[in-house]
Amino acid sequence: MYDFVLEMNKNLEKARRFCALQERSHQELRDKLYDWGFHKEEVEEIIATMITENFLNEERFAMAYAGGKFRIKRWGKIKIEHGLRIHRICEPLIRQAIQSIEEDDYLECLRYILKKKEKDFNSLPTPIKKKRLLAFAYSKGFERQLVMEIWANERP
Repeated sequence: MYDFVLEMNKNLEKARRFCALQERSHQELRDKLYDWGFHKEEVEEIIATMITENFLNEERFAMAYAGGKFRIKRWGKIKIEHGLRIHRICEPLIRQAIQSIEEDDYLECLRYILKKKEKDFNSLPTPIKKKRLLAFAYSKGFERQLVMEIWANERP
């Protein structure tokens, strides 16, 4: 019994260090614990403990993920939403995280990436430049209608 408690404390400490580095989703920790060779019962017990100790918090993770991917990687809402789904975040938290992105900042970010990327395509004819710029914005996760609207109205 003593060995089991000692081993569990060691496993918890390893999980705590992993979660202390950055915000983690439940799924991310679950996957890591399985990678480390833990069994289902151990994994679920560790996750439950981590939640009660507030090392894991899905809402906090979703907000940090959305904010970070938007500010640092300049991802659009579609790509952020997809990333949160991969982490198996529930729909209400995905919506909350997406809504936390300020609309003015979002539009400014789209304008910025289009303007910056346009320099790469300056030597191309306008139709090809437009096609490549729009494809780039779509790949970053920005909505087609919004990208088309900014292209038509503002021509970055």
